[in-house]
Amino acid sequence: MQMFHPSVSLYIRVLALVLFSLSISAASREQYLKDVAPRSAQRPLSLAILDFGNSAPARLAADKLAINLKRETSVVVLDRDQVRAAARGAGYEGSMSLTLGEARDLGAALGSDFFILGDAQTLRRSPSNGAVYFDSYASIFVVSARTGRLISWQRPAFVADTPAAAEQLLFSELSGPELQHRLRVTVHRAQEDERGERELTTAEQIPIIEAAPDDEKSAMAEGLRLPRPYRRFVPAYPESAARAEVEAMVDVLVDLDASGEVTRVEVARWAGFGLDEATVETVRRLHFFPAMRDGIAIPIRVLLRYNFRKPPK
Repeated sequence: MQMFHPSVSLYIRVLALVLFSLSISAASREQYLKDVAPRSAQRPLSLAILDFGNSAPARLAADKLAINLKRETSVVVLDRDQVRAAARGAGYEGSMSLTLGEARDLGAALGSDFFILGDAQTLRRSPSNGAVYFDSYASIFVVSARTGRLISWQRPAFVADTPAAAEQLLFSELSGPELQHRLRVTVHRAQEDERGERELTTAEQIPIIEAAPDDEKSAMAEGLRLPRPYRRFVPAYPESAARAEVEAMVDVLVDLDASGEVTRVEVARWAGFGLDEATVETVRRLHFFPAMRDGIAIPIRVLLRYNFRKPPK
């Protein structure tokens, strides 16, 4: 019978550990190439910029923003004429409030990762206790073409004694590095957030919740009693919307558990200007008598709609 010297046995064990360590390093390196390397070599994000209105200053405002963002190497700004044609073909008429489905359809027609829509105007203001002045603003909405969500909104505004002076201040802002930086950070952060959501959705089984019918009659035909809130709250009309004098509709999809408590809120039609956040904050405070089917409480998803109007002066 062959005998091994103790030092030989120790050498074999050390060699095995080294080989095992190398195999782990190779596996880690392979995983890195799969996960990290593709991200570093990822194509630039594509961005479509729609017109900010039909007037010459409104189109010029969108053009100034497009030229500014073209300087950003991690973003590809799509041809403006092609974007106009694609938007017309999709039936887009300049709305600043879209459902998720409408926004996804528009994004698919544009062929971009994100798109920017907006409104730019110069208004003559006549205060009761001061001189006439001009207010030039641009409402800028950044939307994800994949999810249809409103990612961010902002409304730079400037005042001056003449419309030309006010517009020049606005155009300088739209051409400046600070706005370019904010928008670049916005789209890249949104891309990472969406990637994280996809990975989370893949890793976890998200329960499917039945959607409530649109009306009581349909619900009764299905043996269903729709949920009812204990008390109705009206979302506050935020100052950010008041400054823009916005009137809009916000829809939210709300998941309720079998006890009638809110478990999830998603904006299904967004309006920006702080209206979406005011709606979500209000809905999360609601408590419901639960939905019932054949006398048994069930979880359900309901659509809630809120119409915002300018408060009287």
